[in-house]
Amino acid sequence: MKHLLCLLLLVSFSLQAADRPPNVIFILADDLGYTDVACFGSKYYETPNIDKLASQGMKLTRHHHCQNCQPTRAALMTGQYAPRTGIYTVGGIGRFEWESRPLRPVDNAENLPLEKITIAQTMKQAGYATGMFGKWHLGQSGDFHPGKRGFDEAIVSMGKHFDFATQPKVEYPKDEYLADFLTNKAVDFIQRHKDGPFFLYLPHFGVHSPYQAKPELIAKFKDKAPVGGHHDPVYAAMIASVDESVGRVMATLDELKLADDTVLVFSSDNGGVGGYTREGIKKSGDTTDNAPLRSGKGSLYEGGTRVPFIVRWPGVTKPGSSSDVPTIHVDLFPTFAEIGKAALPEGQTLDGESLVPLFRDPAANLKREAIYQHFPGYLGAGEGTWRTTPVGLIEAGDWKLMEFFEDGRLELYNLKDDIGEAKNLAAANPEKARELHAKMMAWRAAIKAPMPAKNTPQTSPEPKKKGKGKKKKSVE
Repeated sequence: MKHLLCLLLLVSFSLQAADRPPNVIFILADDLGYTDVACFGSKYYETPNIDKLASQGMKLTRHHHCQNCQPTRAALMTGQYAPRTGIYTVGGIGRFEWESRPLRPVDNAENLPLEKITIAQTMKQAGYATGMFGKWHLGQSGDFHPGKRGFDEAIVSMGKHFDFATQPKVEYPKDEYLADFLTNKAVDFIQRHKDGPFFLYLPHFGVHSPYQAKPELIAKFKDKAPVGGHHDPVYAAMIASVDESVGRVMATLDELKLADDTVLVFSSDNGGVGGYTREGIKKSGDTTDNAPLRSGKGSLYEGGTRVPFIVRWPGVTKPGSSSDVPTIHVDLFPTFAEIGKAALPEGQTLDGESLVPLFRDPAANLKREAIYQHFPGYLGAGEGTWRTTPVGLIEAGDWKLMEFFEDGRLELYNLKDDIGEAKNLAAANPEKARELHAKMMAWRAAIKAPMPAKNTPQTSPEPKKKGKGKKKKSVE
């Protein structure tokens, strides 16, 4: 009888474990470019742990985020395109001298609206323990803090890699590197919640400026010969620290025998800080290069929005596989919700589509026809130069169409044949341009995307008095 009871308990436990959804870990680098990891093309930077993750999982080679930090994070957390959150960029529109341009930007929200339901709240409702350690950038204080947006545990830090501040304040050893601090917190969270399920969001501040790295890692790259536009030993050392973090998380999962029960995702929030000299908007000083992609962070060419994306889901994703189906930030909310068997929020439109079918089959067809971006503002690149002016885009299959709002100019590219967006086919293929433009306009109307206004004395602010009105510096 005693043996029978033990057997029944064991069977009951096994059934509960089998029915329990997997843990989910999302590691997000900051400003890491598409080719800044070896498995996506770099011959200079060294990322053995990220490469190992790719060999064990699937790469999405056409995954997109926004052109800079804040709108990406808003889309990831809400599953909504920017016109629904009001977050298009970082900070207010006064960051850059748009007054000399033909259009007045659409005002930008600097905090994620409190009525928005986050993926953390959704996962928590499904029974997940939720933790977040790193860069939030959607409102740092009060009810905007991630600890009030669905995360059971949340420590926010950004701005410096050494001698950094945290919110709430946490003590740490002198000279500790931020990436190591955040990883320590993440590993501790995994260990304490090993019985799961848990949802862990680890958004690093690396490899964002200021460019600061651990001396021993800088020394490793000091004498290494540059390859292409990859050349900076400090930046390489910062990438190595992010890679170390990924390796420590993977090792923790192995030690706790959790790897088979955990979906692990790695990506970056936007393109790398480079490609500007090739575009002719800077004379020198690129930190990295996103080649063969065009331009970089702050641009809506592929170098600014296409990012590395890797998912490992043992038993689901095929090791070493890849998919070239276009995907985008708003897909992550419904994807994580499906993985976690979580109910989607009532009353909040989700613009994305679950990528679970793609994880199971890299060639799967998604239901939608296209992905979109809408940027009704300006991002400067120095005095008199611009990373982007107001623009919208659509990507459908191999095709990408961009509409620049200042003059209505259309640019059409076939990304399969021209990944570097060197040849504008709008004039040569006007039917395709009209077809995609009509779809983009219909999408804008459906989502009620606001357009920038004509810049007139009525829409421009009063002239600034001499010495006044210095532009506010914001961390992108």
